[in-house]
Amino acid sequence: MSTVSAAFRLVRAGWVLVREGVVAALPGEELSGLPKFGWRLARLFTRRRALAYERSDRLAKAVVRLGPSYVKLGQFLATRPDVVGNDMALDLAMLQDKMHTFPTAEAVAAIEASLGRKLGDLYKQFGDPVAAASIAQVHAAETVDGGVARKVAVKVIRPGVRRRFFQDLESYFLAARLQEKYIPSSRRLRPVEVTETLAQTTRIEMDLRLEAAALSELGQSTREDPGFRVPSVDWERTGRDVLTMEWVDGVKMNDIAGLQSAGHDLKAIATNLIQSFLRHTLRDGFFHADMHPGNLFVEANGTIVAVDLGIAGRLGKKERRFLAEILYGFITRDYLRVAEVHFEAGYVPRQHNVSAFAQAIRAIGEPIHGQPAETISMAKLLTLLFEVTELFDMATRPELILLQKTMVVVEGVARTLDPAFNMWKTAEPVVGGWIAGNLGPRGLLADARDGGKAMLALIRQAPELAARMERLSREIDLMAEHGLRFDEATARAIGKAEARYSRSGRVALWVIALTLVYIAWQLH
Repeated sequence: MSTVSAAFRLVRAGWVLVREGVVAALPGEELSGLPKFGWRLARLFTRRRALAYERSDRLAKAVVRLGPSYVKLGQFLATRPDVVGNDMALDLAMLQDKMHTFPTAEAVAAIEASLGRKLGDLYKQFGDPVAAASIAQVHAAETVDGGVARKVAVKVIRPGVRRRFFQDLESYFLAARLQEKYIPSSRRLRPVEVTETLAQTTRIEMDLRLEAAALSELGQSTREDPGFRVPSVDWERTGRDVLTMEWVDGVKMNDIAGLQSAGHDLKAIATNLIQSFLRHTLRDGFFHADMHPGNLFVEANGTIVAVDLGIAGRLGKKERRFLAEILYGFITRDYLRVAEVHFEAGYVPRQHNVSAFAQAIRAIGEPIHGQPAETISMAKLLTLLFEVTELFDMATRPELILLQKTMVVVEGVARTLDPAFNMWKTAEPVVGGWIAGNLGPRGLLADARDGGKAMLALIRQAPELAARMERLSREIDLMAEHGLRFDEATARAIGKAEARYSRSGRVALWVIALTLVYIAWQLH
């Protein structure tokens, strides 16, 4: 029954997308056969007034009708242009995570249940909601500690959002499995794996203790940084369903007129924003991955304060070195080195030719050097680079895709503040400093130190590794002599899983088909 209900929800979502004109806005003229017939059918069922809207507006209206979990799905897919394409990713990135507020009484009940204390014991004052998103809403409140009153922001999980999301998640998994089964060309995009990533990131985002931990970590790593910070967390009043943090007084970065009237230097803010983002990415390997202007405030002294850290990105040392060498290679026009870095990192399979790959990269880099520096987009460069690497079978790297998406947003904000913004000149001190410290003599010493530690750890594990190798050798000998065998329970479980998978797929297809017939009959 779970599969049947998931199929019905999937059909409803498809119907809403059709009626709001989202399907009709897709480039269906390039399709052929059954997909093109379906696209033409969708155009017939589109609401007439929907045809007057742009595709991004149609998408926004459809998502509002479908509910909070589809807002999260859209925001997640906006980080995966490799899956939905660059144009659709840009449309999805424009989705405003603004929902209707829920009653304050429900927020109070959630706080008291999560923290196990009465509201009056936690807050001196607790106001009505000031903002609401798909997963939570924010209230203004006041606390008193040691006789000192302090204004705080209280983020509270939306009631029932977990249950609703995980119900819709069943539909997402069903769609992903059907896509993998019946559209072979989509398998390289790993739709089931993408859905699993969505499930994991949303589970994290729905536990506000984890967002508090991310704020704490970013605050610790940036405490000495000039002109950037995040709100402090009130851990005593933070739990799974509630996050209490410092109230931020400042002008939102999307309020250009407000920034100008407050006397801020917009060019300085743009420079500070980009350098802060690159510093977090290269130095710390941990960055705010949802830096749209609604999440960025500017205080009276010009300090940028970033809020809403539900989505964070991480880069390992290898990925950071990869990013720095790529950027430096493009700056110096050393395209062969850029290609070699891809192969050294293991991103491009060895069967490809390094020189041919360098030639493809040159096709990206050379046009850039003929342009004025202020018109060159680092985000566009990464987008073109990932398009080329796809031709050379580079596997999807979610952490790099998230970085690219965040860079697109941050660079866009900077250019809104300063239309003549020079990305490369601004980035050079941070990127150049990181390269000097990590790829020069100091970097070699650090690598040698890390290698020594790894070797010491390996020596300590030598007896255990030897015992494992001996057991593995015996098992391989037995396998060679008797062959690979399953016990009866394993074989029975595999058979049941295969039967259930095939049956669920057939049931889903029948439900979808019957529902479409019913809808068509009703319209007729």
